[in-house]
Amino acid sequence: MDRFYRGNLITGLTGFKPAHLIGTRSKEGIDNLAIFSNVTHLGSNPALFCFILRPLGYGAGHTYENLKATGYLTLNHVNPSLIKKAHSTSAKFPVDISEFQELDIEKIERTGFKAPFVANSNIQVAASYVNDILIDENQCRLVICKITDVFLKEDYILEDGFLNLEEAESTIINGLDAYGKASLTHRYSYAQIETDVKPITYNKNETKSS
Repeated sequence: MDRFYRGNLITGLTGFKPAHLIGTRSKEGIDNLAIFSNVTHLGSNPALFCFILRPLGYGAGHTYENLKATGYLTLNHVNPSLIKKAHSTSAKFPVDISEFQELDIEKIERTGFKAPFVANSNIQVAASYVNDILIDENQCRLVICKITDVFLKEDYILEDGFLNLEEAESTIINGLDAYGKASLTHRYSYAQIETDVKPITYNKNETKSS
């Protein structure tokens, strides 16, 4: 298959994916921002997530180099107002160019945090580097990170901790270059053998189901 045809086809087979902007800072103080569609929850206690980096040397090295040098990053959800600029961060900018400045993306500096946040992101996560694993089959790297802090509106969270990503306008990606929004349709109680699951609310404005 043609390279781009194959990429479009294969990346769509695993379904919709979340859109995140990962922010890092180099030892020289240059901020980097890159879009990722493969961030995955890895565990709640400790709070871990992972993401995949393409083989180094193909435009994927800046995030990794910054992580190894400083140990910190931010994870920023992409909302509709950020989509075009977020997609543009996938371009191979030189290491001495900050995507924040080049693409006019507003950032937030928080005292005590060594990586920049995206100001217009509705859900912002601070994290630290834990480990990375080289995948022999394709030379990609699985990078493991630990969540340290979360910044978001309390309106997005229900009493049981459920996070309503539709309310937060978190964007999803289809394939490599198509963006959209998710719409929640069902939420059910914890599944147990010989017990029928019950619908539960996922919106603060709804009456809680019994």
